Amino acid sequence: MATALQQPEVVPGNGIVSEEAKRLAEQVRTERARQKQALDLQRENILSQRTSHPARRAALEAALAQIEGQIAAMK
Repeated sequence: MATALQQPEVVPGNGIVSEEAKRLAEQVRTERARQKQALDLQRENILSQRTSHPARRAALEAALAQIEGQIAAMK
């Protein structure tokens, strides 16, 4: 889900952020919030699964570690 997102630009001289920059910043925040919510839902789904099969448990643990790594990287 890599996208080229820009940071808001400050208008030189007066430090005021343009409306376009504010809109882009809000889009970035909204997309990050969606991504975090999706990862949190995936994490909860994995945690809710119960299995006694060792291979399945190992796969769930690996998936959980990957998701938690992605969540940590977002902070």
